[in-house]
Amino acid sequence: MKVSTVNQLALSDQEFRQFQTMIYDIAGISMSPAKKPLVSGRLAKRVKQHGLNSYGDYFRILMQKDKRDELQVAIDLLTTNETYFFREPKHFDFMRQHVPALRRPGKPFRIWSAASSSGEEPYTIAMVLADVLGDDAWEVIGSDISSRVLEKARGGHYPMTRIEGIPRHYLSRFCLKGTGPQEGTFLVDRNLRNRVSFQQVNLNENLPKLGEFDMIFLRNVMIYFDMETKQQVVARMLPLLRPGGYFVVSHSESLNGITDALKIVSPSIYRKPDA
Repeated sequence: MKVSTVNQLALSDQEFRQFQTMIYDIAGISMSPAKKPLVSGRLAKRVKQHGLNSYGDYFRILMQKDKRDELQVAIDLLTTNETYFFREPKHFDFMRQHVPALRRPGKPFRIWSAASSSGEEPYTIAMVLADVLGDDAWEVIGSDISSRVLEKARGGHYPMTRIEGIPRHYLSRFCLKGTGPQEGTFLVDRNLRNRVSFQQVNLNENLPKLGEFDMIFLRNVMIYFDMETKQQVVARMLPLLRPGGYFVVSHSESLNGITDALKIVSPSIYRKPDA
């Protein structure tokens, strides 16, 4: 039988529902029927690479217990990873103002970027902490469900088109401009990269032992969750936020109806009451 080309393949409604259920069960992401072309487009090359006749055949491969690596590839492809440096800058202005007062003697200042994507958010956080706290003890943890973007994040290497939004004095202090074969790119300074670590974390599952944080950023990810998933995810995360610490969501998100354990400080910024 001649194998169909990707261009001839169509993702049926039934097949779409299979992937829709899969990504919800694994990552808690709700995909509307409008995402059907996205699923078809992002998985097309994998279907072709495996020489398959349908998206259904590819789905059956993903369900095999010995195909965990391919399942991770599919998850990487189906999760959205749009981000950039100093996104929603008011949050970083808030950090500059409030981080000094949050410090506790003898303890490192810790921030978790819980949907870190390719690293722009945790490196932005690190630039601000380096500016405010200098050589004091502090660290940033970045996490994401996608192994592909985490690999990019660990490298800290980006095209020059990504510098927009980074203040000029931060560029000269924390970023190295590529030359020769690396022209058109920049590298986050090693000293800053050493303060940031990345770990694969699925927020839709029991969380690993990450320790306690002074601030948690959960931005631009809850828009992909339904209300029940939002409540469950935030409930898992709150024990990791120390009393008096801050929980930050994006300007397009709110914790209204999700938790009453935090008090709103300003739009998209919440505080955990002191114990």
